Amino acid sequence: MVPKDYVLHEHMNFLSIKIFIFILILLNFIHKANTGCNNSTITSFIPPYQILSSLQTLSLDGYLSLKNNDNTAKDFGNIYHFPPLAVLHPKTVSDISQTIKHIYETGSSSVLKVAARGHGHSLQGQSQVHGGLVINMESLEGPEMKVYSGEFPYVDVSGGELWINILHGTLEHGLAPKSWTDYLHLTVGGTLSNAGISGQAFRHGPQINNIFQLQVVTGKGEVVTCSENKNAELFHGVLGGLGQFGIITRATISLEPAPKMVKWIRVLYSKFSLFSKDQEYLISLENTFDYIEGFVIINRNNILNNWSSSFSPKYPIQASQFNSDGRILYCLEMAKYFNPDEAEVMNQSVDQLLSRLSYILPTLFLSEVPYVEFLDRVHVSEKKLRAKGLWEVPHPWLNLLVQKSEIHDFAEEVFGKILNKDTNNGPILIYPVNQTRWNSKTSLVTPEEDVFYLVAFLSSAVPSSTGSNSLEYILTQNQRILDFCKHAKLKVKQYLPHYTTQEEWKTHFGSSWEAFVERKTTYDPLALLAPGHRIFQKSMSTR
Repeated sequence: MVPKDYVLHEHMNFLSIKIFIFILILLNFIHKANTGCNNSTITSFIPPYQILSSLQTLSLDGYLSLKNNDNTAKDFGNIYHFPPLAVLHPKTVSDISQTIKHIYETGSSSVLKVAARGHGHSLQGQSQVHGGLVINMESLEGPEMKVYSGEFPYVDVSGGELWINILHGTLEHGLAPKSWTDYLHLTVGGTLSNAGISGQAFRHGPQINNIFQLQVVTGKGEVVTCSENKNAELFHGVLGGLGQFGIITRATISLEPAPKMVKWIRVLYSKFSLFSKDQEYLISLENTFDYIEGFVIINRNNILNNWSSSFSPKYPIQASQFNSDGRILYCLEMAKYFNPDEAEVMNQSVDQLLSRLSYILPTLFLSEVPYVEFLDRVHVSEKKLRAKGLWEVPHPWLNLLVQKSEIHDFAEEVFGKILNKDTNNGPILIYPVNQTRWNSKTSLVTPEEDVFYLVAFLSSAVPSSTGSNSLEYILTQNQRILDFCKHAKLKVKQYLPHYTTQEEWKTHFGSSWEAFVERKTTYDPLALLAPGHRIFQKSMSTR
């Protein structure tokens, strides 16, 4: 039961919105009259407040919030801040379906856009909608998480469920998803709308490659169940589709037997050529590590001392004598999963793999941790940053997919020249994946070569700073990287892409653009969904 004072405040807030928009319409009408426009030339439209008013007549299990929605006017990127007119807090899929269908049936005259919001970890305002409707996916209830064992185990979950909860829920059955993101406090619908990439992607592909079935609410308000064999066009379109064709309300995710422990290893390289060669070698093997990532270390002193709190050096004396000498270093990070009774065999396998690599011998550091601790490792850093007030700062991240044949030119220019010695704004991830493990039918676009690298510049800006850790400086640096790729004609693709014009989006999708537009026309013809990506600005029927 909603309190009466809450209803009164909502009503008063709604009235203020109506008055404000009425004034805007009146001023617009006066302007058109003064400039000689007659009524026949004015395109009719339904003001957002009228649609919101009619939405309030719907019989919903959840509710619409018209005030105190400041938290939905920001995201993890903390760069763009777009306040919505209202937020839907659905309890059921029917709430989402009814709401979108109602807006859709107002026709192309509607100007109310809709953005689904999970845990709010978008970077460039993609989960926001200025003057529109945000759907809070984390309030979605419905059938509880269901885990099925058998020859092809899977878990059936809500699109608003967090991956960390899925991990704990499936582990109770001795199972776990195959592919992860580095950070688990994200919603299923959010990561599947992009791809979901981590150090397991070289083997299992991204998360979107490990989905059996989806339930989706389209831009028409239709609730559709889809899979490889049923409504396959929508299934493939939604996976990696940036929320353009529908809202993922439920997903069936492939599982595998879960290990209990992880052998976690880090080694350093001073030459990028050896670093990349070893990475590519490891992902080419059938019997290799279960997780392979890497990162670039620029201007980091005492890196081995920092590791020693969580890792143990294989060669303590040599490690204590290691000096980086101000060099750019490259860290190869690997993990081998195992159960306690498999420790001896696991260690033999690890030693054999390491013996074939060309890392700097004194920099071999190892650790054994529980499986959950390894997968949820980033959350530990989050808690430390939150305690220091350094979590909710601008995050001008740049994520690129660079093909193998161009990665050395990229590294020489970007790591050696564009990123100077003062660069110390956050991790720089770099690791290769196998194209053959990725489903080309999905909406995600990647470089065409069989092996390509994810290069992620995960920068954090310091508010009010004017130095190299300022937002402006980092954004300029990101643009320099993009400009280099363009001028050098590198076939780079953005991951978690952000563009400001449709021409840039056409270039991004390349030969897939027409199929992308066709899917939009079919499933969201009024372009109601996910306006924060700025791909489609108007109804497809009038394009």
